[in-house]
Amino acid sequence: MSYLKVSGNQFVDGTGSPFVLLGAGLGGWMMMENFISGFPGCEFHIREALAEAIGVEKASLFFEKFLDNFFAEADARFFKSLGLNCVRIAVNYHHFEDDMNPRILKKDAFKHLDRVVSLCAAESIYTIIDLHSAPGGQSGGWHADAGTHLGNFWKHKDFQDRFVWLWTQIAEHYKENHWVAGYNLMNEPADPDPRHAGLIDIYDRTYGAINAIDSHHILFLDGNTFATDFTKFPEDSTTRWGANVAFAIHDYSTFGFPTSPEVYKGTDDQKAQMKLAYVRKRRWMDDRGLCVWNGEWGPVYGRMEYDGEETEEINRGRYMVLKDQLEIYRKDSLSWSIWLYKDIGFQGMVFVSQDTPYMKHFREFLLKKHRLAVDAWGADNRYVKHIYEPIMNLIKQEVAEPDRKLYPPIWGLENRVNRISRTILVAEFMVKEWAEMFVGMADKELMSLAKSFAFEKCQKREELNSILKANASSMV
Repeated sequence: MSYLKVSGNQFVDGTGSPFVLLGAGLGGWMMMENFISGFPGCEFHIREALAEAIGVEKASLFFEKFLDNFFAEADARFFKSLGLNCVRIAVNYHHFEDDMNPRILKKDAFKHLDRVVSLCAAESIYTIIDLHSAPGGQSGGWHADAGTHLGNFWKHKDFQDRFVWLWTQIAEHYKENHWVAGYNLMNEPADPDPRHAGLIDIYDRTYGAINAIDSHHILFLDGNTFATDFTKFPEDSTTRWGANVAFAIHDYSTFGFPTSPEVYKGTDDQKAQMKLAYVRKRRWMDDRGLCVWNGEWGPVYGRMEYDGEETEEINRGRYMVLKDQLEIYRKDSLSWSIWLYKDIGFQGMVFVSQDTPYMKHFREFLLKKHRLAVDAWGADNRYVKHIYEPIMNLIKQEVAEPDRKLYPPIWGLENRVNRISRTILVAEFMVKEWAEMFVGMADKELMSLAKSFAFEKCQKREELNSILKANASSMV
């Protein structure tokens, strides 16, 4: 078989025929995220805390079994049954090197990634390797696993050198694998330079390093400021980075989240707003005839344990958002990767059942975490908003130019206060509490918790999956 390629503004297969990538993000697996699997803070927090609470050996057992169970043969088969053909695999650089032993590839660095790439290939599913967390943190998001609201990747050359080195290791490993569609170099970069100079430079360096090893695979390049802004990208991008490049937008609609300014009813005005946001994100590429890939999108969903009798009504609107976004993409023959394949119930196509050992054991903790709104993603802050409003009022009253746009400007004052005080500070205080809930468990109990994430222990979000399946059928 042949590698997938970019030809002009579309993907093509080995015969040169157009090929539309339809898939989902495998997040929360080799890059664990708090809202996906229920812990507070960042992945490095819980790994350190669990090793301290129950010992390195037992903590390693839990995390290894978690990785084994989260995506297995049954997941790949189910994914294929929906007519989807691509999995975007989010990975954390920590799986490949240690911060205290940089540029030394770990012995089992590719163990889990190889397994899932092979499982997907066996079902004729392509994979895209997505470096979701870079050394130092490429953004101030929890998903960069840096524990800060600042992207220190952009301030230290050594972090950048390690990033380039890591991609040479990945490219060398997968250069002859046709089922790897390509490399998503950096998830949601947030380079504060107004010229995007840091991001363009790191793309220059990484392209050169990869191309010297592997000139076959597609490079997927996210726009700046969380894959939304390409306005400072170079005009000579095709000669600079080659023609085998797709530019990645992340097209989350505000209508799909609890913070939506209004309930989504699918009115003409709402549809127009949704399309305008999408068109604005891809305009730079469209004006130049370049290939666009939507690397992340999708609403979050109401849950009975948190939203009660409002759940059904909430989800009715969210599925409407989903359908209307898909219709926009279908008309453009857009390739996309919905976020998310699996989690504990907020956004996943499949989610861990409430009657599993993991969900039973952490039920009260998860209820508290939700009430305190310690996860940034899709947070419902109704119970704690009054706590943080005085901080915002203080800044407005006492700080000169409180409306000054700090980077990233899309956060705004309220989001910045929430991220720093709630989703970083409060979350850090809860990490040890989460870890101590494992104390005293035998190996069998730890393995039982991890097995809760296995496909057979999960429920399927039936309406979401039926919508995706119908859309995939319509694209054939």
